[in-house]
Amino acid sequence: MHFSINGAAVEADPDIRTSLLDLLRDHAGLTGTKKGCDHGQCGACTVLVNGRRINSCLTLAVMHQDDEIVTIEGLGTAEALHPMQAAFIKHDGFQCGYCTPGQICSAVAMLDEVKAGWASHVSTSLDSVTLDEAEVSERMSGNLCRCSAYPNIVDAIMEVADA
Repeated sequence: MHFSINGAAVEADPDIRTSLLDLLRDHAGLTGTKKGCDHGQCGACTVLVNGRRINSCLTLAVMHQDDEIVTIEGLGTAEALHPMQAAFIKHDGFQCGYCTPGQICSAVAMLDEVKAGWASHVSTSLDSVTLDEAEVSERMSGNLCRCSAYPNIVDAIMEVADA
């Protein structure tokens, strides 16, 4: 099967029951995406598929052969960090780091959702979205951090949003 992962063509022959998460980790060798709960409840496995964030543990790999998949490894490099990666470092938006790849992927997609004008449950208007702490917290609620670095994560996201 053919997959497009981080802009590269990847050949793999996973069992048809293989999750996208397991394809990324076990077949493509991309271990940045973490397996947390394996039930879609923690967000550690969040990746971007065609620009939208998804929990890669809840979807089958075979469903994404024609999609553009981006993992934390595809957002930036050690020499050229994505702005969100740099902001997480600057604001100490991680402690143990386990949830960080999913948090960053989710934050990148979340800012695109805001730019597109998508309202959330806490948006005060359906016509224009104002990004504030409550809005960020609501939109990032699918990504859990057991170390409780939430204030720093919000600060990092707000810095990138304001840039």
